[in-house]
Amino acid sequence: MPGCRYRQAVDFEVCKALGDETRFELYRRLAASPRPLAVSALAEACGLHPNTVRVHLDRMREAGLVEVETVHRGTVGRPGHRYFVASGSPALASEPGAHVMLAGLLAALAEQVGADGPAATATGRAFGAEAAKRSGGQPCLAALGAELDRLGFEPAADGEPVEGAARLDFLACPFRELAEAYPELVCSLHRGICEGLTDGRGTITDFSALYDPDPCHVRVAVP
Repeated sequence: MPGCRYRQAVDFEVCKALGDETRFELYRRLAASPRPLAVSALAEACGLHPNTVRVHLDRMREAGLVEVETVHRGTVGRPGHRYFVASGSPALASEPGAHVMLAGLLAALAEQVGADGPAATATGRAFGAEAAKRSGGQPCLAALGAELDRLGFEPAADGEPVEGAARLDFLACPFRELAEAYPELVCSLHRGICEGLTDGRGTITDFSALYDPDPCHVRVAVP
């Protein structure tokens, strides 16, 4: 997150709340707005159904990230509600270095609360599954490559499939600094993303992480 000021004690619920791509986008728009925003305005800006927006806003309210004000229109009917970023929540800025700072804080927090490789894999898998839903019916390998490219891994096909499994090499790692500091956590998260993107449509037969002898890559068998 392009952020910059933090609570002295980072709440794990805050980390989980902002880990969702849709909630982060809603949070970003609220943080950038000079005034509180209604559900309808957020829904229109993000291309979402208002009911979907309400669910995400409720989740962020539970985490203490946003607050709501009631607006009485002076007419018959329910009062309106406007949402804004809660005092003390992470504020957004544009410096790229802030991304690294916050990511490092979250990784340290995850390690502190005992989040291990399997937990990171499960988190990544959930993210990947949501990305697969947005892939518009693309074939498994195409959806995997497109999402990894969007994330900055620069995937490249490595030759012809071997025994029915295609290999994608990662020519870049957008999380390299974090991966070097927290290899199990970050590489497990990456593997989980790949698993979520291929689940039900392909099987990961090999995943080479940062400190394996081979360059980082994933091999996927598609029926």
